[in-house]
Amino acid sequence: MISVHRPIAVFDAGLGSYCAVELLHRMLPDRDIVYLADRASFPYGAKSKAELLAAVDGAVSLLAGYEPSAILLASNAPSVTILDEVRSPVPLFGVRPPVREALAVAGEVAVLGVQSLVRSAELAAFVRAEAGAAADRVHAVNASALVELVENGDFLFRREHTTAAVAEFLDDLLGTYPKVAALTLSSTHLPWLRDYFATARPELQLFDPIEGVVEQLRPLSVPGTGTVLGLVTETDRYPAAEFRAMLTRLGITLDLHTV
Repeated sequence: MISVHRPIAVFDAGLGSYCAVELLHRMLPDRDIVYLADRASFPYGAKSKAELLAAVDGAVSLLAGYEPSAILLASNAPSVTILDEVRSPVPLFGVRPPVREALAVAGEVAVLGVQSLVRSAELAAFVRAEAGAAADRVHAVNASALVELVENGDFLFRREHTTAAVAEFLDDLLGTYPKVAALTLSSTHLPWLRDYFATARPELQLFDPIEGVVEQLRPLSVPGTGTVLGLVTETDRYPAAEFRAMLTRLGITLDLHTV
């Protein structure tokens, strides 16, 4: 296995968090990164709070063995619901909807995420804390159908279908909330669809929660060789070979090790 020096560790249960790895690698090109696809715990979004906490605790413990400078839980739902309860030996970050930033430029905002996030009491409390009196101008919207377009590869291999699906989703959203002018892409899968959003509704402003986290990680990280080490857990239902095939379909070349 290739060696890394005080890497930034990034993890999630699915494919979406690789967007975070690409962004970190682009913005901090000399930092080493360890990327864990925790497929043995897939999907995070369908777990109870106790199950999710146990899965995230396990991933953090595994990554701690690589002596990271910091760990990024690159999944919105657990970042909002259980991050503060996770024990970590190094600074631990999550990705949360950039509600304040979106409200600064838009009268109304839609937070797009998986069902477990948008229906959670924790997200409602987070929005109230971030938006204050403007909380009624923030709308949580279930975008699980769009997440599936990424997870199953449709966004790459069924482009016309994906274009139509995203356009229909946004038409429905704006039919319900016609004053929405900004979207937070609060599933790490959704940035993969950024071009589709921009094509369907170029007037909407898009906010990626990952972008703000990079600047928080920068001062904690240390120079390395720019190496990206990939790790994957597996079960009989979600074998590592299947995940490797997904990366290949996306044109991603990664030194990936089963742990």
